[in-house]
Amino acid sequence: MSTYLAPGVYIKEVEAGSRPIEGVGTAVAAFVGFAPIGPADTPVQVTNWSQYKNAFGDIADGFHLAHAVYGYFQNGGGRCYVVRVGAPPAQQNAQAQLLNAADASVPVYEVTALDAPSPNDEVTVEVAESPEQTADGGFDLIVRRGSAEERHSNLTAKRTARNVVTVVNAESNLVEIKELGRLAAAERKPALGLVTLAGAEAPEPAEGGQRTFVGDPADRTGFAGLEAVDEVTMLAIPDLMAALDRGDVDLETVNGIQKEMIGHCERMGDRVAILDPPPNMNASEVGTWVQNSGYDSKYAALYYPWLKILNPATGKPTFVPPSGHVAGVWGRTDSTRGVHKAPANEIVRGVLDVRYQVTGPEQEGLNPNGINVIRAFPGRGIRIWGARTLSSDPSWRYLNVRRLFNYIEESIEEGTQWVVFEPNDQDLWQRIRRTVSAFLTLTWREGALFGSKPEEAFYVKCDEETNPPDVVDAGQVIIEIGIAPVKPAEFVVFRIAQFSGGALLSE
Repeated sequence: MSTYLAPGVYIKEVEAGSRPIEGVGTAVAAFVGFAPIGPADTPVQVTNWSQYKNAFGDIADGFHLAHAVYGYFQNGGGRCYVVRVGAPPAQQNAQAQLLNAADASVPVYEVTALDAPSPNDEVTVEVAESPEQTADGGFDLIVRRGSAEERHSNLTAKRTARNVVTVVNAESNLVEIKELGRLAAAERKPALGLVTLAGAEAPEPAEGGQRTFVGDPADRTGFAGLEAVDEVTMLAIPDLMAALDRGDVDLETVNGIQKEMIGHCERMGDRVAILDPPPNMNASEVGTWVQNSGYDSKYAALYYPWLKILNPATGKPTFVPPSGHVAGVWGRTDSTRGVHKAPANEIVRGVLDVRYQVTGPEQEGLNPNGINVIRAFPGRGIRIWGARTLSSDPSWRYLNVRRLFNYIEESIEEGTQWVVFEPNDQDLWQRIRRTVSAFLTLTWREGALFGSKPEEAFYVKCDEETNPPDVVDAGQVIIEIGIAPVKPAEFVVFRIAQFSGGALLSE
């Protein structure tokens, strides 16, 4: 309570009452897999393909992670998180020595890669004449790694602001450099030429077993480390199938890891697992596999078959798991239509063909099992032709319904944090009702809820009935919310009947 001692006009700012709820992001993917370089078991945020390459290296044989991330961005995906798993224990990174310009038998600098390169991603360092010759005898250092290149210009061996060690260690994302021996500045100038860093083994994945992918929540390894990243809304492990191809895991282990993925998403309650099928199964085999898998969950979706793409690194066709491209389509649909729109009947960009051409009758056997088929339609392109979760519960059959609930639940949770520790009385209940109703009204206006008016689309109840004295005494506030989500028109039926003089289109 304010105290006023002197006459006058006083201005006091007060809370307006209800506070608006802002919708959370709905399309932030997390990819777990193998990469030649990069931090291990650490979720790294990536916003474009160039950023991914700088952090984890270019596309390499035997790895599906890079293809998945490339397909994600190609299909309209935005931000994502990448977790590199299967890296070997800490090892000495590749090195090379730069020799003295006056005496080639004397090494003057040692250059070390910040991350171990792969055979297809070697690191080279070139000492070149500087276009800007100075009294300090300037030279350039050009560092290349795959498609990445750094040029550090007008360097010198002398103790100036452009000293080679000072500049390179401050600016380079690829290498670090140190002096060898105690030589005068004039004697430390390196000889012109190019060297390739060597001396470290290529970082092949240690294994593809269950612990590699699942990890440990306490140690923040594998996809368990993603429990600390609240933004993630979809989870994919494309390299699980790379491990299957190499024989590191069998189908039973694949089944166990995918169940762990589903369990992770169910525990978090705000994300959906995008599952890949094994690569060489036909429609009948994949149907049987899913039926026997026990993947009954509203927090998972499975897409079939694999996709044929043009490998950007080699220019040759290759087959990849669909999860990365599918995640990108989810992001694109959320951006253009909203999370309530089923991410189906959408073209998959960057795809040449599908590994298995599924027919209509074959899909009739797959769709009831929750297998979303990607099909090639003459003249219409390659499209996602399914929008189901793997749940047997009809209430959670459709993927967009699950994701819409995730969006609404997370938005309300984050947007009502101001309620905690407020006086638990009728005024608070009214403010909560007003805040949540305003958010759901906006959601209804965007077409995400079913009904011709807000009263038909949702209700919000927070009063004496939901908060009796024993609930209030326990320090709780109970808000009951009901919503009517829109569902996709999965089966469009036209009934045509004859009448005298022609045909009647009744529906």
